[in-house]
Amino acid sequence: MQRCLQLALLGAGNVAPNPMVGAVLVHNNIIIGEGYHQQYGEAHAEVNCINSVASENKHLITGSTLYVSLEPCAHFGKTPPCADLIIAMKIPTVVVGCSDAYHEVNGKGITKLSNAGVEVITGVLEEKARAINKRFFTFHQLKRPCIILKWAASIDGKIAHSDFSGVQISNDFSNRMVHKWRSEEAAIMVATNTALYDNPSLTNRLWQGNQPLRVVIDKKLQLPATHQLFSGQAKTLIFNNIKSKVADTVEYGKIDALQPALPQILHQLYQRNIQSILVEGGAILLQSFIDGNLWDEARIITNQKMRIGKGISAPVLNNGQLVHSNSMGNDIIDYYQPTIDYLFIKHSN
Repeated sequence: MQRCLQLALLGAGNVAPNPMVGAVLVHNNIIIGEGYHQQYGEAHAEVNCINSVASENKHLITGSTLYVSLEPCAHFGKTPPCADLIIAMKIPTVVVGCSDAYHEVNGKGITKLSNAGVEVITGVLEEKARAINKRFFTFHQLKRPCIILKWAASIDGKIAHSDFSGVQISNDFSNRMVHKWRSEEAAIMVATNTALYDNPSLTNRLWQGNQPLRVVIDKKLQLPATHQLFSGQAKTLIFNNIKSKVADTVEYGKIDALQPALPQILHQLYQRNIQSILVEGGAILLQSFIDGNLWDEARIITNQKMRIGKGISAPVLNNGQLVHSNSMGNDIIDYYQPTIDYLFIKHSN
């Protein structure tokens, strides 16, 4: 199962909104096939695993055990049901990491296999299997995108000068890492002041991979059309209180000014099938997510040698616990998760 999880991670950034899945076929304790879900809309892990079995070993399939990190699907989507393939190949035993939260599956794959006489063993490395697909499970169980907060701060706890003028706090290595993070998420989000004063492009130009949707909260539509967000480099969604409109690569999503903004925005992103967002600023927006317990991970970059003095203070993460840290030159990157894991509570209930 550990090998399944390793394989599954190879699909990161390419399979969303599907989950990452790995599969391994074992005969007499020897792996004879393995595969993972490589690209959204294409073959699932089980198919690639079975297809990888060498021709001289095909006859061993009916006496093998299939290990798969996530419950095999039982419905027709962009590909046929994997449960049907397993039954057709007469694989006698299937070991599953965790069940699938998607309503079209959610136990149906396991039931179909069991009804066909396949021995199904579940819950092997279950928490690890759930953890690698936290975006997928959060989206389907909490009915909102998985929310990752990110900011960079000086050693004295500032993220910008008092006049909002930008300063590069993270070094070139950390900055490249941030672009990698962007390529792994469905969307990037910033608020008005960050977009207005920093004039960011919000692309992952320093890393290969998918370009996420750029999401901006600009309630009064203050941003000038000359800013980089309107350059057409990537699709941009602007939440505002004035209009709903689609114009080339820019879409305007209207939210009610009399209602709290974040729940409306998250609901609209959920309806648009956006599974994850990387929230990059500014301080007020980040603090709003924190205070509302609307976050699933926080990544904080601290430049150990930079002091800004008078400036805009970094958000206060008052409900998080440190998971791990690593360093890149003068930068320390701390990874936090909420003190209370609301996804785990919902799963347990």
